Amino acid sequence: MLRGLTITSYEGIPFEKAFGTIISERIADFFMLLLIIGVTLILQAEYLLTFFRENKINPLMTLGILLALLAVGILILMFIRRSTHPFMQKIKNFARGLLEGMRSILQMKKKVAFILHTLFIWIMYILMTYVLIFTVPETASLSFGVVMVLFVVGGFTISATNGGIGIFPVAFGAALMLFGISRQGGEALGWITWTTQTIMIVILGGLSFLFLPIYNRKK
Repeated sequence: MLRGLTITSYEGIPFEKAFGTIISERIADFFMLLLIIGVTLILQAEYLLTFFRENKINPLMTLGILLALLAVGILILMFIRRSTHPFMQKIKNFARGLLEGMRSILQMKKKVAFILHTLFIWIMYILMTYVLIFTVPETASLSFGVVMVLFVVGGFTISATNGGIGIFPVAFGAALMLFGISRQGGEALGWITWTTQTIMIVILGGLSFLFLPIYNRKK
């Protein structure tokens, strides 16, 4: 929401269109996460499925809920589209702006650059997790396949909670126990990973808000 307001303020783009582009980016991120989960299931299917089973996590149910929410959203949009009520007309105009913003990915001039940037960002996410395993002696010898498992586990915890607060380290500890790492060592890595990611977001986000007015003033 805040990002949409920022784009609207500095770029002069209507809020609904700006918000629509953000939704499109999240859809792209969702497909990237599905791709990573698929690769991880191929590399570490036994361990990942064991973790989900022991922690009573059903990935298929999670995916089913997301698809159900999508279906409900489509039904609501169909109802709004057919309604002639003035309030519904305002919602219809807002939704039309959202759709136009979401279509921007298909209409953008630099589609290849967008795809490559998306891949680069997610590869950096994974490599950041990989680099941090060396901060804890007990996890320094973990394979890249285990790091992929941790990344998927971390992605689920962040999606299921408010940024993974509190549960992210616990999930790391539970996952790494499957690979012979103590809960204390796993949770230590989880705290380091979550803290560094949070600090990075806060610092870079704060700097962005400081430099945005300067950058746009020069434009």
